[in-house]
Amino acid sequence: MTRFRKTPGRVVFVGAGPGDPGMLTARATAALAEASALLVDPDVPAALLDAVRESRPGVEPTVVSGESAEVAKGAVAAAKNGDVVVRLVAGDPFTSDAVVKEALAVGRTSVPFDVVPGVAPSTAVPAFAGVALGGTSLTADLRDGDVDLPAVARAASALGAPVVLQGGAEQLPDAAARLVEGGLSGSTAVVVTTGGSGTGQKSVVAKLSAVAEKTAGLDAVSGPVVATVGSVVDKRGKLSWWESRPLFGWRVLVPRTKDQAGEMSDRLRAYGAVPVEVPTIAVEPPRSPAQMDRAIKGLVTGRYGWIVFTSANAVRAVREKFTELGLDARAFAGVKVACVGEQTAEAVRAFGIVPELVPTGQQSSEGLLADFPEYDDVLDPIDRVLLPRADIATETLTAGLKERGWEVDDVTAYRTVRAAPPAAAVREAIKGGGFDAVCFTSSSTVRNLVGIAGKPHAKTVVAVIGPATAATAQEFGLRVDVQPETAAVVPLVDALAAYAEAQREGEGE
Repeated sequence: MTRFRKTPGRVVFVGAGPGDPGMLTARATAALAEASALLVDPDVPAALLDAVRESRPGVEPTVVSGESAEVAKGAVAAAKNGDVVVRLVAGDPFTSDAVVKEALAVGRTSVPFDVVPGVAPSTAVPAFAGVALGGTSLTADLRDGDVDLPAVARAASALGAPVVLQGGAEQLPDAAARLVEGGLSGSTAVVVTTGGSGTGQKSVVAKLSAVAEKTAGLDAVSGPVVATVGSVVDKRGKLSWWESRPLFGWRVLVPRTKDQAGEMSDRLRAYGAVPVEVPTIAVEPPRSPAQMDRAIKGLVTGRYGWIVFTSANAVRAVREKFTELGLDARAFAGVKVACVGEQTAEAVRAFGIVPELVPTGQQSSEGLLADFPEYDDVLDPIDRVLLPRADIATETLTAGLKERGWEVDDVTAYRTVRAAPPAAAVREAIKGGGFDAVCFTSSSTVRNLVGIAGKPHAKTVVAVIGPATAATAQEFGLRVDVQPETAAVVPLVDALAAYAEAQREGEGE
């Protein structure tokens, strides 16, 4: 009789880097994708854990702490059951004495282990704080508890090198005093950074003596910090590339469903903002599929000369119906495609189709009608247009196409329903001024946000994607501060960043 042995697991020590999910290495991402068990440090930031959950649904991270031997024992037990255990460590695994002890403990068993180095916070966080360490620097981890800081100070003085400290904010005063004891001048500049590499990063510059005496204004700094000590801090004003971004630290409300918010949220983060996604609508299929089934059949059999898309949701609804019926983009052969705006056009291009018509002027139904050709019975062998749209869309486009001589099949491709209200804390922040800005991408997002959460506070900057959305915002008594020339997500965020930059320059005059 053949006996099958259980597939052996392994333990993978993975460096999470300084905290920004974008700083995970390609190899770390690959290791996380394989994980069937995930053990994480308490110091791994929540934003990074959220990104891990999204990329590895079904594997819930377990926060571990305590003695290294006990943590290693749990990892080994899971690996012996066939699991690929990822031990996610803040920063770089082998720069932590406790994690090295874990690896040694695993190494004494039959379970194999791998190590995926991470970007070390001792170099990454100073860079995000605008500090260039140069070729030589000294690092000390205050969490180890037995660091000879006076000796570190003497070495730094001899080498003319900066010192980078990692640890808890509460450990800094004693550490600063010991560096002064070792010979560093109390007037040496220090920058203390918390939340390094993330959009919540905060840096405080002070003198070493002020940190030691607890007079450095560090009351608002808590949790894990990286402190850089030395003359290199003096050049921070010219090298601060992250915290000087136009929207750095801004809390921006993104009233979109989660699957639609990605592009906007990513663009906001690139400008340093903290996007908060609040779905205001939910997209559901039509109550009866028969109308869409007939429309797609007509598309395949040559019933339509044009198909007009008024939103990315309409494109998605058609794609999903194509998938359901076993069709692909080839079914559009001979059919011209028009899009109401560039954002919708991008969704069409992602389907493998190049639209024939996108408005050159205003990106709206009116703008599309301005460019849409009149029906010509000589040039146009087919006079019918398919218009898949939401159940609550206006009749403007249908009426305008008919005026131009076209027959229109106006088909409900999807329904939009109001989302559930957000959490009480979010509602209070919306009405109380807890958001610096809000980005509206349609009239329905304005109506639904006000309906489920109330009107944004008067001090909140209101950015809208186009004129129709602006009109709706004004109907609700909102002041419109930002509107891009092109009605699309990227230009909307870019325009908000330009507005913030102009406001900052105005304050500096």
